[in-house]
Amino acid sequence: MTALVLLEVENGEVRQASRSALTAAARFGDVDAIVFGEGASAAAALPGVKRVLSVPALATDLAEPAADLLASIAKDYSHILASASASGKNILPRLAGLLDVQPVPDVVEIKDAETFVRPIYAGNALATVRSADSIKVLTIRSSSFDPAPKDGGSAAVETLEAPASEKSVFVKVELSASDRPELESARVVISGGKGMKDAANFKLLEPIADKLNAAIGASRSAVDSGFAPNEMQVGQTGKIVAPELYIAVGLSGAIQHLAGMKDSRVIVAINTDPEAPIFRVADYGIVGDLFEVLPALEKAL
Repeated sequence: MTALVLLEVENGEVRQASRSALTAAARFGDVDAIVFGEGASAAAALPGVKRVLSVPALATDLAEPAADLLASIAKDYSHILASASASGKNILPRLAGLLDVQPVPDVVEIKDAETFVRPIYAGNALATVRSADSIKVLTIRSSSFDPAPKDGGSAAVETLEAPASEKSVFVKVELSASDRPELESARVVISGGKGMKDAANFKLLEPIADKLNAAIGASRSAVDSGFAPNEMQVGQTGKIVAPELYIAVGLSGAIQHLAGMKDSRVIVAINTDPEAPIFRVADYGIVGDLFEVLPALEKAL
């Protein structure tokens, strides 16, 4: 069997989430990789990749032409994978529709070539599913698989032409600049909830994040209230994280938020409500006013 994995390249490096998808793909035998836009050389350096399909003309990750191209080459593969990122969740379901197969999203464990485990009910249960489709289309939860090393490989690179698309047109992309680590790959994450009260108070998290080299996250209620931008949202409808240390500040622990962070190795919760659900999953809890605890924590660090 040969698997095809969609790799995302950012700033000349393959994203950690995609390297986790590569680890998952290696379970099925030989692995080819496909890269849209620039970055084929970074993909070719990944160990375990046999061949890299480069599509430099398709640099914008538009789902329609990307899915059309993948569908045209899908017959050569038993499994097609991507990380459960915005691009993976945008492209692969459309590909599955074109192939008339059932996609298996958010895979956290691979039992064998046909059997996979994925969370349901906001992560409160795990479903083991078996696919009888000739081509399996999977998105991979990156926190469940170790990322492949960045270098050590020397795969051959083959260039493909991008199909024309009349269904969508690329307008522009806006990226937020930050020196902090990405949420999905950060070793430490500190997140604020609605208890932060307003956007200005989110700056109280920054000195602690600087000392711990942490990414800053937010709950859905904080994002919906305008305290933080969408890209900071952690949870079932945001980003799934599993850092070594997760610090939840003023965050009650709604079920959809817990689904996105409860696999963290160590969880610290700071909340005034001793009955807050976040304390049920926390390893350490401080019942107190975050506006008093955060300055004390910063001083101690």
